Amino acid sequence: MADRLYALPPSEFTAARTAEVRAARDAGDAGLSREIAKLRRPTVSAWAVNRLSREHPGELAELLDVGERLRAAWQEQDAGELAELTRRRGEVTGKVGRLARRFAGLSPAAATEVDQTLDAAVVDAAAAAEVRRGHLAKPLHYSGFAPAPITREPTAPRRRKTAENTDRAAADKAAEYAAAEARRREEAEARKAREREEARAAHREWRAALDAAQTEHDERAERVDVLEKKLAKARRRLEEARQRLEVTRREERQARLRLER
Repeated sequence: MADRLYALPPSEFTAARTAEVRAARDAGDAGLSREIAKLRRPTVSAWAVNRLSREHPGELAELLDVGERLRAAWQEQDAGELAELTRRRGEVTGKVGRLARRFAGLSPAAATEVDQTLDAAVVDAAAAAEVRRGHLAKPLHYSGFAPAPITREPTAPRRRKTAENTDRAAADKAAEYAAAEARRREEAEARKAREREEARAAHREWRAALDAAQTEHDERAERVDVLEKKLAKARRRLEEARQRLEVTRREERQARLRLER
């Protein structure tokens, strides 16, 4: 039932949920009715990510796989794998984000929230599970430049895999990765700033167009009001002329009859 509801556009969600709540109550299942009532209406960005999980599962699975491998590489401090996966992350995130932007009604602000949700799914396993499930009600966020730690079962101590100089090299590569991640976040913030400025510019243009349209409307309404008053006056004069015509016809007819007699 949740799958069906979260597949709907946000504008249809509340009415459909209400119908399901009523149906469960009428069927005598009060517990199910309460559980359905707890389902929250999704935001537009959450709906877009849910739609990705249904309509583009392959592309989304590719992104989540990159995230899983990235978290593992960070845990192992595998510098080479981190560099390759960081590059792949940018490619796949961009591809999936473009798919979401094709959905009708997705504003620049909602598209930014979609990107933030996809970023959270890449670096956090719990977020990835929520995205994969397709029941999001709101966008997800993750703070920090490093992926979330991987939860593992305790294991017996093992020998160090590398010498001290190798550890230092791995630490340097990890620092490079952190710097690259910081740059990526800066670029994302710059992109959001550009989108906000584009939205402001578009609003200014439409505001100016609205003002011009309002002025034109008011001027034309005033002209119509003047013309309607003139028309009403002309109609009154026409009615007066009609009445005079009727009176004149009647008097002329009576005069003609007197003449004939």
